[in-house]
Amino acid sequence: MLELGAGQGSVGVLLARRYDYLGLEPDAASYETARQRFARARVREIVCGDATALEAGRTFDLVCAFEVLEHIDDDRGALAGWAEFVTPGGWLLVSVPAGRNRFGASDVKAGHVRRYDAADLERLFAACSLVESSIRSYGFPAGYALEAGRNLVARSLDPGGSLEERTAASGRWLQPPDWAAPAMLALAWPLRLLQRPFAEGGLGTGLVGLTRRSL
Repeated sequence: MLELGAGQGSVGVLLARRYDYLGLEPDAASYETARQRFARARVREIVCGDATALEAGRTFDLVCAFEVLEHIDDDRGALAGWAEFVTPGGWLLVSVPAGRNRFGASDVKAGHVRRYDAADLERLFAACSLVESSIRSYGFPAGYALEAGRNLVARSLDPGGSLEERTAASGRWLQPPDWAAPAMLALAWPLRLLQRPFAEGGLGTGLVGLTRRSL
């Protein structure tokens, strides 16, 4: 599997323990944190770079991009490019912030170009000739409180830098340190269970879309 935009590696480390994993992260500061995490976990290291770092023609059974697509102006072009890395019949998994009308100060701070409704993601998959799509929401109800807190903090700050600079820094903004991981896991566990009944109801602050490259 391939993860595009692996950030500081918090998800990638978990995935690499179970799958033949390759991660790409273009931001040097985020990459360095991820590299250290991967080294401690004794799993494969990630690569500092974007999709251009891959050799031509290489494909994967699963390509993932978590909270990446919303940073890209030409999201259709980006998604079509990502699909080229998927083995025919393989899968593409993305997550994006939900709700066009929820675009706020934290989105600006993070370098987001847009947020998505489920119908937007469905149309995007169809436009890229991707099939068997499934879209679910996440983040209800706790995500609303977290998002309100991020917006409150962001409104008190200068967004700073260009869109590209804010995008590069987004994976480092408001991220907890490693020593806080046990407490964060304990706090998140009941919230993960609580959100599941609402995954198909459109409630929440994020969307997860799974789609397939046709044979």
